[in-house]
Amino acid sequence: MPVFQKTLLSDRFFVIVTIMKTFALKTLGCKVNQYESQQIGHVFEQAGLTPARSGEPADIVVVNTCCVTHIASSKSRRAIRQATAKNPHAPLIVTGCLPIGQMDELNDLDDNCLIITDKTHFSATLNQILSSHNTDCRTQNHSKPSLSCKIKHKTENIQSTDSTDPESLPLLKSYAGRSRAFLKVQDGCDAYCTYCIIPKIRTKVCSKDVKNILQEARDLIAAGHNEIVLTGIFLGAYGQTTARRKRWDPAYRDSLAEMVAQVAALPGLARLRLSSLEPSDVTERLLEVFKQYPTLMPHLHLPLQSGSGRILKRMARQYTIGQFMDVVDRAKSVLDRPAITTDIIVGFPGETEEDFEQTLDISRRVEFSKIHSFSFSVRKNTPAALLEPKVPAAVIRDRSDRLHALDQQLQIQFRRQFLGQTVEVIVEHIRPPKGRCERYFMVDIGSLPDAAKLKKGQRVRLVLRD
Repeated sequence: MPVFQKTLLSDRFFVIVTIMKTFALKTLGCKVNQYESQQIGHVFEQAGLTPARSGEPADIVVVNTCCVTHIASSKSRRAIRQATAKNPHAPLIVTGCLPIGQMDELNDLDDNCLIITDKTHFSATLNQILSSHNTDCRTQNHSKPSLSCKIKHKTENIQSTDSTDPESLPLLKSYAGRSRAFLKVQDGCDAYCTYCIIPKIRTKVCSKDVKNILQEARDLIAAGHNEIVLTGIFLGAYGQTTARRKRWDPAYRDSLAEMVAQVAALPGLARLRLSSLEPSDVTERLLEVFKQYPTLMPHLHLPLQSGSGRILKRMARQYTIGQFMDVVDRAKSVLDRPAITTDIIVGFPGETEEDFEQTLDISRRVEFSKIHSFSFSVRKNTPAALLEPKVPAAVIRDRSDRLHALDQQLQIQFRRQFLGQTVEVIVEHIRPPKGRCERYFMVDIGSLPDAAKLKKGQRVRLVLRD
């Protein structure tokens, strides 16, 4: 609970000064959101606050939201309600994508919530709250003190000195509570896939300076993080000012590869991964970097979304099935049995049984090591919301079940290649003990003789058994 100090101004009026000591963060959504929450945590810590203990109320709360799907929006609103119930007397800041992309979904919040509708205002807003909170709460006639200031649903009166680049919040020096550290190097997308709301939310395509990336990576290594994951909203657009490939400056085509090479060469780095790429991002130079630096793991996440060329066009994706398969073939020729993971949307408007069978066929041909499948759901304010015909929910469920069954089969098939071979696992969970190996799949390490002594982030070598 906040600590209250009372200053008497007259016999009828006094000021209640609320001294904030603890903060709480709730994060929904992608790796970029998770990274930005770590930055927010750093701002609180620099102001002298500490994370609230589990189960205890905090003095100030931030919910970092997601709205990429209507389910994500629903989860975000639920998280806001839960945070309000758990911390009834604390100011609550709602930030992230939901206030920018779907503000109308937040109309029922109470007056104790501050909604950040412009991310570039966040740092200034937070600093203003922390600096002014001590003088804003007043009560009259010696009445029972209010436990928090009422913060209105607007940020128009907040003056910001932040720029719109991705470095307006502090660079990370550690990644609290995680063995793997995400490092955001790019932000923004203007590719406008028909199902995606993100180009209306993260509108500015920009990249972090290499010097800052390297400094941040060095600090994360020094903090004990054995694995760093480079991430962005459209990672392949690193070094470009647009995600639309036809407008790319060819002089910067390999900006991503050259930056990755510099990070991969850092002393003390055990592992480096790239979060998500599209086929055209995997250039010959990038494959050379993969081959040159053993710290860069043999793992590519390439979202397919659909195995049907017709559906890809309806999605406005920037590649063909032929281009996708060409990249897969080149990666497999250069790297030793790389893990290729993917995202697939099931039931996109107009998807026929033939289209879906093509998706299954491509999945078998690629031999994905993991498929993240998503049932299509209408996201208002996107072109796909207006596309017809809609696929019936029962058909989507049936196709999702079939894709899930294939995914399980392909995962087993991929892992069996490595039985009897030695792999290195970085411990991610203690109970039960498990962690990811070089090719990203999770390994159960509970049978090791010293399993009970393992610590999160520790590197362990073992022979894979069935």
